[in-house]
Amino acid sequence: MATRQQPPQQQPEPGLESRMTPRPKADAPHHRGTGKLLGKVAMITGGDSGIGRAVAISYAREGADVVILYLEEHQDAEETTALVTKEGRRCLALAGDVGSRSFCFESVDRCLREFGHLDILVNNAAEQHPQEDITAISSEQLERTFRTNIFSFFYMTQAALPHMPEGGTIINTTSVTAYKGSGHLLDYSSTKGAIVAFTRSLSQALAQKGIRVNAVAPGPIWTPLIPSTFPTDKVETFGDQVPLKRAGQPEEVAPCYLFLASQDSSYMTGQVLHPNGGTIVNG
Repeated sequence: MATRQQPPQQQPEPGLESRMTPRPKADAPHHRGTGKLLGKVAMITGGDSGIGRAVAISYAREGADVVILYLEEHQDAEETTALVTKEGRRCLALAGDVGSRSFCFESVDRCLREFGHLDILVNNAAEQHPQEDITAISSEQLERTFRTNIFSFFYMTQAALPHMPEGGTIINTTSVTAYKGSGHLLDYSSTKGAIVAFTRSLSQALAQKGIRVNAVAPGPIWTPLIPSTFPTDKVETFGDQVPLKRAGQPEEVAPCYLFLASQDSSYMTGQVLHPNGGTIVNG
């Protein structure tokens, strides 16, 4: 029997965190910064809300300045900027489409002009469009999903890599759906599988440069992607299918990104962490 997790709700894509009930938790008040990223600069795509916001706050709390890239959710981006600056760090928010190669390169240029260097790249932006039948996935939807979810990872890495120092880190957001599949998210799941292969391959290509590449594969996490893409009944019970019987919060995922960005994970590359509420994926 499905268990109610949150009130039924829906909003237009791409979704705003400010309109969600309850609001996702991103602040992690139990997290006490110790300077693990002091002096670093991190760029986070999809950094205005959800997991991206929680990562931005976590990085700032550990001493990093942050650049967040987002599509058009200006109110969410302003809130994230305020939360980063509250931690005593600088935040540059850039609006645009990461599916555009030119925007990705322009964003890295802006980062370098503002901060002078770039140490951490988090490829996190994604979109999904549930369809019950593969024949309902239009060519436009297919291309759009791949352009945002995997093309942007190539573009951002191509733009950032020439400027990243030895010891730099790249962290990619994949998904539990890359491992267990999703019958109504065929194109989305396919991009997430591609991200796993991208992570493993890029880690081998960059090992000799001293740049580590890892990924995080979240399970059901309460973010704007959910009420903006799922029907209200699915939103109401979102997260009840995992062993922990609830959706995760962005602040529960952010520690994975902090670990992979810091020296705590210095002997890890080509790996994937799985904050997914207990789903066993053997990968």
